[in-house]
Amino acid sequence: MSGEIKLGLAVAGGFALAVSYMVCAIVRRFAPSAGLLDQPGERKIHSSPVPVGGGIGIWCGVLFSFALLLAAAFLSVRFEMVSLRSLFWGHTEGILASGTRLVSLLGMATVLFVLGTLDDRFNIDWKFRIAVEFLVAAFAVFLGWEATFFINIPILAKILSVLWIVTLTNSFNLLDNMDGLSSGVAIICASFLAAVLFFCSANANSGEPQLFLGGFLVVMIGAIAGFWFHNMPKARLFMGDGGAYFIGFLLAAITLSATFTGNGNPSRSVLAPLCIFAVPLYDTLSVVLIRLFHRKSPFVGDTNHYSHRLVAIGLSKMGAVLTIYLTSAVCGIGAIFLYQVNRICAALVGCQIVMVLLLNAILEFTARRKINEIRKEETTKNPSV
Repeated sequence: MSGEIKLGLAVAGGFALAVSYMVCAIVRRFAPSAGLLDQPGERKIHSSPVPVGGGIGIWCGVLFSFALLLAAAFLSVRFEMVSLRSLFWGHTEGILASGTRLVSLLGMATVLFVLGTLDDRFNIDWKFRIAVEFLVAAFAVFLGWEATFFINIPILAKILSVLWIVTLTNSFNLLDNMDGLSSGVAIICASFLAAVLFFCSANANSGEPQLFLGGFLVVMIGAIAGFWFHNMPKARLFMGDGGAYFIGFLLAAITLSATFTGNGNPSRSVLAPLCIFAVPLYDTLSVVLIRLFHRKSPFVGDTNHYSHRLVAIGLSKMGAVLTIYLTSAVCGIGAIFLYQVNRICAALVGCQIVMVLLLNAILEFTARRKINEIRKEETTKNPSV
């Protein structure tokens, strides 16, 4: 990757960060008067009301960046501005050609962003939200955002693609339960995904790095980081469902659009997204299983999330967030190794990631059970406690 491309990516990410940060600062000021305020509650970790709507900043950071990109590309072609065209490293026509697809992607993400933001304000029924998510995911697959999964049954591949989009969209929403958690994990996941697209997995047709998709992720990272500075402990602004849906949907769509195998890349590299998103998926799967085990609806919130379980066994909230950051990074590194090792070593990488998550599960559930036993004994000995 040339120095000019690196500089351009840095400028794009920096612009998205600046826009997101400034919009979030505005949202913090006016969100309470608009009714976007998260009140303390039994399932909440904050003791005082916190403005919600940071997703607006993320949304603006991403959309403003790509609106400026498309406008500049159009002007450079329309008025034959050679100096402006040089900024796109010869890809001006490619950017414009992908403009319709980019607009449709951001349009679908915006539908979910609006849905989540309305839920932040009016508490929309979960059945309606899930229905809209499935409709948007199905429409995305209809427009071509799907993976084959090496399955020769097209309808099954489409169903799996829809499920992947809906699952990842909700995973980042479920993970948004502690200061800086969901946004930080999203930055880590997007960074490893971008690294794979830039340096590991070449385009199946050209053999070149996947610059468009990698650049998209750089803009996303910048926009999320602009919000993260407001959300880091102690949070002054929450992302809300709108931001979480927006992030999860875009990351899911990018993984379905990207090429992970072919052109010399091993077929096992298709597992790279599972490595990168292992932690959000682990949190979603574990919390759903816990709710079902206790005969509760998997769509009703509680304090059984990965982060909550870490706090329950003695970690501070900051310690729990950092632990999840590190676990996400460890799993993301596994995705890089898939491209560097043979089949046996790749299987060992997969086993390592599974064992890391199982180790977390064993430690947290064992410790939590022990703590509950101690509390039960203390209550038996002293009923007044």
